[in-house]
Amino acid sequence: MTEEHPGAAEAVDSVLGALADPTRRRLLDLLAAQGEATATSLAGQLPVSRQAVVKHLTVLDAAGLVSGGRVGREVRYSVRPAALNATARWMAGLAADWDSRLANIKRVAEAAERESR
Repeated sequence: MTEEHPGAAEAVDSVLGALADPTRRRLLDLLAAQGEATATSLAGQLPVSRQAVVKHLTVLDAAGLVSGGRVGREVRYSVRPAALNATARWMAGLAADWDSRLANIKRVAEAAERESR
């Protein structure tokens, strides 16, 4: 992964760190469902203050998961799927590697069982 895209490992680390918090995952869910929203409207749907929502959105923004754009006096946030998609591809590759390793172990075990008969 890092050979293909320099900085990709850091991006995945940032995404996974951002997603480690349940409030941030809930914010992503809300934004995905609504398309875009302000910190104030998001705070109204969560048991945290507007200031806490802004801090969580800052972490999500730094990880490339959301972006905020000014519309008049408001900042409206929306989901940016690229970083999440890149992380999902990394996870799928990791899963494929493990599937391959487990298939090799199974082949070796089955061959050993056949030889022991």
